[in-house]
Amino acid sequence: MNICEHCGSHLKMNSLDRIDLLLDTGTWHAMDENLNSLDPIEFHSEEDPYKDRLKEYQKITGFLEAIQTGTGLLHGLKVAIGFMDFQFMGGSMGSVVGEKITRLIEYAGKKGLPLILVCASGGARMQEGSLSLMQMAKISSALYNYQLNKKLLYISILTSPTTGGVTASFGMLGDIIIAEPDAYIAFAGKRVIEQTLNIIVPDGVQTSEYLFTKGLFDLIVPRYFLKYTLTELLKFHI
Repeated sequence: MNICEHCGSHLKMNSLDRIDLLLDTGTWHAMDENLNSLDPIEFHSEEDPYKDRLKEYQKITGFLEAIQTGTGLLHGLKVAIGFMDFQFMGGSMGSVVGEKITRLIEYAGKKGLPLILVCASGGARMQEGSLSLMQMAKISSALYNYQLNKKLLYISILTSPTTGGVTASFGMLGDIIIAEPDAYIAFAGKRVIEQTLNIIVPDGVQTSEYLFTKGLFDLIVPRYFLKYTLTELLKFHI
């Protein structure tokens, strides 16, 4: 489970490990695997061209983008679920990530399935400019229809790190919001705040334990108990 056996710290996990952690063996069915990022604003960097960077991360991770979406069984209960992968460009949210999440939400709405999104992201992808920011509105609009019109359940799981445009949109729109222990959760990161506002951000104020005391989410659940907690919540709502 990528948990330190001495101190209990929750280390980063990739999307494949999280699929194994949460879903029943052999029940994962991926959706929209072939959606591929382009270079919509022709972002140019002589040192690190966007297209080359995409190819590099695709080779490293074996995925075309920073999220896997699909369906599976969680203790026998069918769910629509998405797993962000921080190993792919810091889990950044570009047009394809936004499109895959939106399609997953719409599919869950049509099939009447509960929705789970596991967040791990540095935020909107700067290489796609304002198009990446538009994904925040697109996903939020789809969730509005899913939650308020169709009256279906959306559970958001915040892992370390969850920041930027993901925190500012679907990360915080869950009917139930769960965080992992000691997860780094913020809108703007510590370094950005300090450099922009010229102030010191106290240690620990962007961790899940501190934010929980401020009412930012509902539960802090260690990985040992996450699947069982989700099962109880799903049974209660279904």
